[in-house]
Amino acid sequence: MSAVSCHLGMSLDGFAAGPNQSPKDPVGVGGMRLHQWVFPTRAWHEHRGLEGGARSVDSEVLAEVIQGIGAYIMGRRMFGGGDGPWDESWRGWWGEEPSFHAPVFVLTHHPREPLEMRGGTTFTFVTDGIESALRQARKAAGDRDVSIAGGAQTVQQFLAAGLLDELFIHLVPIVLGAGERLLDNVGNPTLEPVTVVPSEAVTHIKYRVVH
Repeated sequence: MSAVSCHLGMSLDGFAAGPNQSPKDPVGVGGMRLHQWVFPTRAWHEHRGLEGGARSVDSEVLAEVIQGIGAYIMGRRMFGGGDGPWDESWRGWWGEEPSFHAPVFVLTHHPREPLEMRGGTTFTFVTDGIESALRQARKAAGDRDVSIAGGAQTVQQFLAAGLLDELFIHLVPIVLGAGERLLDNVGNPTLEPVTVVPSEAVTHIKYRVVH
């Protein structure tokens, strides 16, 4: 069976998003600083179909975590659009050609028809919980892995339910002070360190979740 993995940026004080998240700012105030290490890398440029980018330790790590992904699962906040009934004109904050290039299953309480975007990304909206989303994602991914794209509450649900196999934390040397903590409400999972890869910008820590 394919693995269920997750990789997320986290601040030194444990936050995966800044305060005051909104549909137009799903990672909150200051939250984008958790992801700045990604954009200069060669792996990011190649994934976006662009030239250039730096060959670096960060690029090697990013290439590892994005290869072999056949489908993604995310929460509604990460897709964007608030918590109420859908505004059908809202197509997420990822642009017309999102970077996933694969099926994405969005957890929500409000039904919506699938949203097909350019570049191979289709957002499917799942209203009956994380296990249903995982079944659909695994079917779509085939023999490839499923990635829990975030946000923090979605990762928490999968970790607490024992449905996550690998957790890759990109520990960024910033202090957000407030926002959404990554590891709240997850019970008492056993995490086994696999690799620790430091760079000038971030420390990448890969954990295996012991079942």
